[in-house]
Amino acid sequence: MSSSKLSSIVILLTAFALLQTCFGDDGPLFHFCSNSGNFTAHSPYEFNLKRLISLLNYKTPPTGFGLGSVGTVQSQTAYGLALCRGDVSASDCKTCVSEASSEIRKLCPHNKGAIIWYDNCMYKYLDTDFFHQIDETNKFYMWNLKNVSDPTTFNYKTKELLSQLAKEASVNPKMFATGEKKLGESETLYGLTQCTRDLSSIDCKKCLDEAISELPNCCDGKEGGRVVGGSCNLRYEIYPFVKQ
Repeated sequence: MSSSKLSSIVILLTAFALLQTCFGDDGPLFHFCSNSGNFTAHSPYEFNLKRLISLLNYKTPPTGFGLGSVGTVQSQTAYGLALCRGDVSASDCKTCVSEASSEIRKLCPHNKGAIIWYDNCMYKYLDTDFFHQIDETNKFYMWNLKNVSDPTTFNYKTKELLSQLAKEASVNPKMFATGEKKLGESETLYGLTQCTRDLSSIDCKKCLDEAISELPNCCDGKEGGRVVGGSCNLRYEIYPFVKQ
């Protein structure tokens, strides 16, 4: 999804952020506040935004994805979505979405749009309709500071695994896939891919393929890395990180 009114800055985060595993202990991975404009207290837009947040907090936990809009006047309508990582429980999803919706209002108190990421979920809203579009604007990278011994082979196998998972996620109803690949007798590579479920299968695959193509920009030869965006995200590690 384009969401062109949100910040276009790409944030590069270090391994210290990458190693966050519990949003309750470490807070958000990152956030952007929209530059599309501000709203005033007690305005129609704020009223609609509060209703939207309540709607998303209710709709998201049962399935891990919520999408909706509130408002009848175009200039006052709030559009939003929430996505939980495909392997988290409904209760953890509910906790993350509730925390995200509260935190983003504190971080972007009067912005008409904002996006926030946690390890377990993503939360986004805007004053224009961004549904069913690839967000090519909001993105950040995270990587492990440790380098692998054979970067050429490792990078090839990482791309191979994530490309396969991109295909699987694009045809999965949850638009989520995880998998692993043997690197040797004693080492295994683990991967995850996910898209927001308002995307078509074609756009999900396109979004993830683009994210994979950006790995050399952040994670060349690194033991772990993520490309995280507003429409899709991927992650790989040399240790298991998917919740059982």
